Amino acid sequence: MDSDNQREDGPNASPIWVSDRPDSEQTAAATPSAPTTTYAPIERVSVRSLLQQPRVRHLRNRAILAVVVGLVVGFLVRDWRLGVTAAVIAAVADAVYRARHHSSVPAWRRTSVAERRTEAQLRKLERNGYRTLHARAIPGSEAQIDHLVVGPTGVYAVDSEKWDKRLPVRVQMGKKLFHGPFDMKPRLTEAKWEASQASELITKSFGREVAVVPSLAIYGPPVPWKIMTIRGVDVYQGDRARKWITKRERALTDGEIDRIFDIAAEVLPARYGEG
Repeated sequence: MDSDNQREDGPNASPIWVSDRPDSEQTAAATPSAPTTTYAPIERVSVRSLLQQPRVRHLRNRAILAVVVGLVVGFLVRDWRLGVTAAVIAAVADAVYRARHHSSVPAWRRTSVAERRTEAQLRKLERNGYRTLHARAIPGSEAQIDHLVVGPTGVYAVDSEKWDKRLPVRVQMGKKLFHGPFDMKPRLTEAKWEASQASELITKSFGREVAVVPSLAIYGPPVPWKIMTIRGVDVYQGDRARKWITKRERALTDGEIDRIFDIAAEVLPARYGEG
């Protein structure tokens, strides 16, 4: 990628606005304790509600994918055995993809190697007046900002990503980020949304606009550019996180840094006992 196409957005960039995304969690109403002489009504589970469960929906979609692939391949090659083989391969590929990109354990319960590597970099910034919060939750969601940095050059949201080093990282038309064959648009959208939510919460308490610059720090595969802004998110090799933050003009005073840091610590709660 030509370096002329690279740019680094500063903290004075236009504020980030992203449309609200739907909450993936459904909250069931608690049933009050019933007297010993009565019984709480039993809610019957319909087939329709069962099919809406995430796990069942994924299995259904995988089965549909396998059937379609099997029929298409079988029709094209005129061999039902190759069609069955293709269907099995499609189902396995879908399972592998979901295993890589989804987990039944929420991300905030795991401190990844990538997060620890970024944290070690950011710790070295403390002597230069930077302050960092780690694993901060976005209220009302399962999302988290891995590292929120407040310092002389502005406010930054850094999400640390450990990707399979065997798959290349590439960009198409400056707007689409791929890891191997996988389109990483959902990850970019999530990072931008997290930063916009943090910006709104901090701005409301601070009294004037505070831009939070989103980024993905990628570990594993080589990133063939220094820093590139894709869909409003700065993307770079993980070991460049510290340079990405410091290579900017001063934007905040020491007093503003302390106040924004205190506000952020209050409005973005810690995920697992982080202060």
